[in-house]
Amino acid sequence: MGTRLQLVIGRIVITILAGLLLAGCAEDLGVDQNGRKVAAERLEGQWLVINYWAEWCGPCRTEIPELNALAEQLKGKPVSVLGVNFDGLQGEELNKASEALGIRFTVLAQDPATRFQLPRSEALPVTYIVDAQGQLRERLLGEQTAVGLSKRLSELQGKE
Repeated sequence: MGTRLQLVIGRIVITILAGLLLAGCAEDLGVDQNGRKVAAERLEGQWLVINYWAEWCGPCRTEIPELNALAEQLKGKPVSVLGVNFDGLQGEELNKASEALGIRFTVLAQDPATRFQLPRSEALPVTYIVDAQGQLRERLLGEQTAVGLSKRLSELQGKE
């Protein structure tokens, strides 16, 4: 009887651990433009600047160097610049488009809109600022600059 109870308890523990492991995997944000996994833990507790872009969008093309500059300026700080292709490009297509536009920040293959409750925008470019708790704080429509985004981040972070 004791052995059977140990077996049942062992199975329950294994089931719970497997569930926890699978739940942890579900938290990932998919892969980036280079096919590397983007772990949710990498972004936890950070502010996020999430920019939606497309190859056919002229203002997006102009804005990308500004986002590259912002990402470089924010290195080592609890802020990440992320891109999302508006057209949902995946794999090699996403990689080629990112390279063609000179994107040096992380581009997510999986749209994080549901995770962060980002409203769908029909106009581009659009940039969302998400705080360290994962709450949407700002939606910026149109072309942004590194200086303007940095200033807006500072203002929002000061309100915390």
